[in-house]
Amino acid sequence: MGEWTWGKTSEADNRHHAFTHSRIHAFTHFPLKPNPTPTRRVPPRWLKPAVFALCLLPLALLAWRAVSGGLGANPIEAFIRHNGDWALRLLLLTLAVTPLRRLTGWTWPLRVRRMIGLFAFFYATLHLLGYVGLDQFFDWPAIGADILKRPYITIGMSAFALLVPLAATSTDAMLRRLGGRRWQRLHRLAYLAAGAGVLHFLWLVKADLREPLLYAAILLLLLGFRLVRFLRRVHGARHPA
Repeated sequence: MGEWTWGKTSEADNRHHAFTHSRIHAFTHFPLKPNPTPTRRVPPRWLKPAVFALCLLPLALLAWRAVSGGLGANPIEAFIRHNGDWALRLLLLTLAVTPLRRLTGWTWPLRVRRMIGLFAFFYATLHLLGYVGLDQFFDWPAIGADILKRPYITIGMSAFALLVPLAATSTDAMLRRLGGRRWQRLHRLAYLAAGAGVLHFLWLVKADLREPLLYAAILLLLLGFRLVRFLRRVHGARHPA
């Protein structure tokens, strides 16, 4: 029967302790410097189809209300109002993409901003066609008189006119043709279009102003975020660290 000793260890024990110490060292002594090239997350393939389907939901809802008699006593007015509301909502959503990316670090909203902007133009077009075709029956003299007489129609037409060049230059080919800087300057018209859209809504509504005032507050918040970033850049240029 072998003698148990506290002071002696076998060669196998030494090898075992050396292996254990190396494993502990590997787990506890890791470099503190982060990886200089972090892996970039790729948005899931279902992102764009899902956003596309979500953007079509207002149209599906409108169709359901039309066939089920849910457009009320004035279906033409309901058609025009529904599409105008969603045009403004989606336009404000596109303007919220950059602040959202700055605040959260998310990059996936950038992948769908163009699609959302085009759907905003789509609903704005339906809104305009509802007024021109369903409400006025393409009576161009009456439409021209309305534009001159009613400020909310004047500003609404101006908002749509501002959206046209944005939709026309939304392709990659137009981005390359204009160049990144000129393309960005042009697409800042989205803020003017959103402001004109909010004014159009405010001047249209006669009684309950809560919804248009909410959109106005959202737009002012987005403009304020952009103004703060601009002032910080100016301050940084004047007082470099």
